[in-house]
Amino acid sequence: MVDDDYEELSLIEDALLSEGEVVQYEENGVNALNYLESCKSLPSLIILDLNMPKLNGTETLERLKAHPKFKHIPVIIYSTSMNVLQKEKCIELGAHSYIVKPVNYNDTINTARYFSSFCSRDTTK
Repeated sequence: MVDDDYEELSLIEDALLSEGEVVQYEENGVNALNYLESCKSLPSLIILDLNMPKLNGTETLERLKAHPKFKHIPVIIYSTSMNVLQKEKCIELGAHSYIVKPVNYNDTINTARYFSSFCSRDTTK
């Protein structure tokens, strides 16, 4: 999960942990790309916020999808932005889906379940 808002991380991380998932957190795109370069085992999903310092979500998504080692990993944009044009651009760049961050705990749990469904998929195809 790449997000510079620790509160957002905490909510979704708790929900993902309740689903039995492990979450690696990075606070910006630069750190996320550096982390992925050092991984021996790549994640089955990248959850990416858009508004971050150093390298924003759109720039990070572009780099992920241009990189042969990372392009097969599903990326879900997880943002507070409801901008339709921004959503369309992210989908065109290769995001699997675009989810507006939920405002209540039950919706957060349901979103975590959706994220968790990616963790058992074969992302090498």
